[in-house]
Parts: sequence; structure tokens; C-alpha cells
Amino acid sequence: MGMIGPAAGVSGPAAGKAAGLLEAPVADYLASLGTREPDVARRLRAATAALPEAHYQMAADSGQFLAFLIAATGARRVLDIGTFTGYSALIAALSLPSDGIVESLDVTERFQGIARSHWSDAGVEDRIHFQLGPAHETLQSMIDKGQAEAFDVALIDADKERYDQYFEQCMTLVRSGGVIALDNTLWRGRVADPSDEGPKTRAFRQLNRKIQDDHRVAPCLLPLGDGLTVVCKRG
Repeated sequence: MGMIGPAAGVSGPAAGKAAGLLEAPVADYLASLGTREPDVARRLRAATAALPEAHYQMAADSGQFLAFLIAATGARRVLDIGTFTGYSALIAALSLPSDGIVESLDVTERFQGIARSHWSDAGVEDRIHFQLGPAHETLQSMIDKGQAEAFDVALIDADKERYDQYFEQCMTLVRSGGVIALDNTLWRGRVADPSDEGPKTRAFRQLNRKIQDDHRVAPCLLPLGDGLTVVCKRG
């Protein structure tokens, strides 16, 4: 089983946003030891930080947990919904064995240059299959082609108001005992603000409640990054 590289101390934004919920010196300790991030992933995050859309970037601590999930489940096939500059696909590919595959989906090729240059630098470009198009259509096509329970781990990090649809499609595509992770589920703290009735906030509130009450899965909502919900699909 491949791992994502040697331990490396990181600080500030590199450790994600969860440390901001803690007081120093615990936050500093977590920032220095809580995330093991390969140099190529750090470089990709730095390249992404220069973009106006940098807020779409997955936090490093969430990436660390994604790597843990892949290792813990013995995953060989990962579904990555929302490629952006390719950070989550990179972390997944580095965490898989050499014959593992990441299917990475996005509606735009705009950031593929950044993604592919770093995938190539890491030597994992052949493990990542990029599929262009609306994710819900690509996922439905996978289902229609008989790929039910073909994936071990799925990450949902794309257009927020379709999360519920992606979740249901992943419940078909991920095997029993597999894991689905959903990023941004605390939505910058807005889900806990009763005065915020924006459509994305409402969508997250409804989905968070649905998952909490969903007996098809064993759920856990974690204060990593902008909130990371992880569920294990029951048999």
C-alpha cells in the first residue's frame, strides 16, 4: 500500500482550518505534527493559492484524512468528484497501490494544466482518469454501465447544491464497507447560523440532518478544513 510521503511539519493555512478552532499551543502542535504532506502536494497548494478561486482548495488536514481513509480501507478505486487543480486526486493517487485508479470528475478543463503538471511530477498521472462533464451525468453513466459498488472510496467536493444527488449516486457506486467523504459540510460555520438562509447553507443543513438520520451509513462529521463528513456504507 502506498503512502503519501514523509512526515513534514506544516503551519498556518497548510494545516487547514481546524487548528483555528483550537487555542494555542494545541493549535501550533496540531499544525506541526497533524499533517503529513508530500512536497509535490505542498507545491500544488502553493500554486493554487495564487488563483482567484483558491478558496476552492481542499485543506491539507482534510487531504491527510483522505489518505488515511484510502489506506484504512485498502482502496484500489477512488471516485473524486470535483477536480479543480487536482489536489485531492493527487493525494488519492499517492495513497493508492501502483495499480490503483482515481476517477476524477469536473465540469471544466480550465485548471487541468496545473493539475496534470503536478500529477506528472509526482509520477501518478497514469493512475488518474479525468472525466469532463457535469458530474451527475457522469456518475449516472457509470451506474448505467454496471459500475455499482465498483469503488472503495468517494470524495464529494463539487457544486454544493447537488451534494445530495452526488451522495445518492455514490451510495450506489461505492461498495458495502466503503467510505464516502463530503467536504465543506460546515460551510464556513454558516450551517450553525440560524440567520443564514442562503441556498447552499440550507442545502448543507438538510443534507447534514439527512446523513445523521440515515441508517444505511455510519456517519461522522469532523471539524477538519471547512467541515468533512465521512460515512461508511453499511452492508
